[in-house]
Amino acid sequence: MSATTKAAPLRIIFAGTPEFAARSLEALLTTEHEVIAVYSQPDRPAGRGQKLTPSPVKVLAEQHNIPVYQPVTLRDAEAQQQLADLKADLMVVVAYGLILPQVVLDTPRLGCINVHGSLLPRWRGAAPIQRAIYFGDAETGITIMQMEAGLDTGPMLLKTQLEITATDTAETLHDKLALQGGEALKQAVDALSLGTLVAEVQDDSLSNYAEKLSKAEGELDWNQSAIQLDRVVRAFNPWPVAWTLFNGQPLRIWQAQPEATQSDLPVGTVISSDKTGVLVACGEGALRLKTLQLPGKKALAVADILNSRKDLFISAETRFGQ
Repeated sequence: MSATTKAAPLRIIFAGTPEFAARSLEALLTTEHEVIAVYSQPDRPAGRGQKLTPSPVKVLAEQHNIPVYQPVTLRDAEAQQQLADLKADLMVVVAYGLILPQVVLDTPRLGCINVHGSLLPRWRGAAPIQRAIYFGDAETGITIMQMEAGLDTGPMLLKTQLEITATDTAETLHDKLALQGGEALKQAVDALSLGTLVAEVQDDSLSNYAEKLSKAEGELDWNQSAIQLDRVVRAFNPWPVAWTLFNGQPLRIWQAQPEATQSDLPVGTVISSDKTGVLVACGEGALRLKTLQLPGKKALAVADILNSRKDLFISAETRFGQ
């Protein structure tokens, strides 16, 4: 877009729920386009008191006096008519959490676009950020996609790249992509209003399903390489958190580091422990555990744990996973 070309303001419905989506809405609110309504999941019980709590997107929308709609489903005729009555040019969907039927996808003049937290078609589905780390991808990014009935299968309108560093966790990558997604969305919406975006059809043969993480999957298999176990730790931080059995109880592992150290000790055995961490033998290399959470305790650096319990992890006598 040239400096002299100005995008015609669009009437936009924004649909999203979590913090990731709120960052995209925040970015959209800095443009000349008009967010005429926000759709978000119904308030959910949260915290110890299980008090009904609005989503981050709803909170942001109300701060800007934008009408908020929270239907349980978009499959019934009344909800669909309510949306159609808004006469939107475009609907932007970011981690909304509800299925959009074809009639809804077809309602806005320019259809519906989605901000997806990966480089499509690599990872489609529920957990693209975590799976990119888990499988050792060198990069990820944001894909702005025209939505269709299939799961993340629509034509790609705009893509951005982001390197995955050796220390990125699901949390740090989420936060970087949330900001990148907002910037990419602004660019895409401006280009859409000018009709300058060119859609690229996805190659289905390159796609993988990013299955949602499970707590059971977070258990470390010490027969695997230290590099792979480090990926599990980072992909499962901050949820559901990687773990291993220690004295018959789950020990949660928040931070670790792979090392090339080889050992003749059985896998899962402590090679050494000091203030730098607990070094554990793996199928290949060794994993240095740096931040741990003992049952019923808060997460602490190994140095802090050893200050009060210096003999907790005795080399060659302590074995995890048994």
